[in-house]
Amino acid sequence: MKKHVSTLALTVGLSFGASAAFAECGEVSIVAMNWQSAEVLAALDALILKEGYGCDASIISGDTVPSITSMVETGKPDVAPEGWVDLVPEVISRGMAEGRLVKGALALADGAVQGWWIPKYIADANPDIKTIDDALARPDLFPDAEDPSKGAVHNGPQGWGGTLVTGQFYVAYDAEAKGFKLIDTGSAAGLDGSIARAYENKQGWMGYYWSPTALLGKYEMVKLDHGAEFNAEAWTSCNSNAECADPQKNDWPGDTVQTVMTSAFAERAPAEVKAYFDTRSWSNATVNSLMAWMTDNQATGEDGARYFLENNPEIWTPWVTPEAAEKIKAAL
Repeated sequence: MKKHVSTLALTVGLSFGASAAFAECGEVSIVAMNWQSAEVLAALDALILKEGYGCDASIISGDTVPSITSMVETGKPDVAPEGWVDLVPEVISRGMAEGRLVKGALALADGAVQGWWIPKYIADANPDIKTIDDALARPDLFPDAEDPSKGAVHNGPQGWGGTLVTGQFYVAYDAEAKGFKLIDTGSAAGLDGSIARAYENKQGWMGYYWSPTALLGKYEMVKLDHGAEFNAEAWTSCNSNAECADPQKNDWPGDTVQTVMTSAFAERAPAEVKAYFDTRSWSNATVNSLMAWMTDNQATGEDGARYFLENNPEIWTPWVTPEAAEKIKAAL
């Protein structure tokens, strides 16, 4: 399904420049993956390309594997703004080797993050708690709601990769022997609700979560250090493998989230447009805050993109040419 972002009215006097840029830029298809951060980034790219460079930018709904596979095999869509490239390493490698894909800037400058988190107010009140082992030494700070004599490690829903890994880390860090129970929160809503309840009551909480998310934009959390160097072989064979009976301590690798373009688009795009995709990058903190606003306001991706452009010129203006920046500001 394809949908076009709505046209914004440009101020009088910009029409000739926009028409010239339109003729040069042409059509650009941008895939919006089916989660909030990817939706707003696709909308942001479409707005910037349309208003700043006169491109005929359209948004296509998609998902990581089929969309990036399609880019390699059919040359469409032109751009995947938030490509989780670690999820499709073989497809990305093949596309690069065959000259069909080009990587742009890191969509998330600090990468996507998964792991065990605690509320910031707990971390601030207990500055000695830095690692998972530190937290597991204090079950009194993270009590189980049903049995306060035990600590609790909150997990995600069954079927999630992060849920499996957390179960393996629960074993690796000997959490049960240290007085902790592994809590099945049942669903994404259940996991979110457990954090919200803890925050509203200023109670202890520890468990699995990830960033970027709207929830971490609303509730400030601190990720615990794993106290171990990353071992890729152990991660693949044991930490992420439910069949492994003896998992060991390990770090949780970050996910590379990068803009991916077809080579055909990268070659035909105006230099300024290509430079934009090679430059545009934002942080987890920025995205978390933006998604929290979107959630609170039931905002669409385009709403979020407009809000970001209106309120964060210091972040986005370095991504574009001065002329494009003025056009975008005028359009808003």
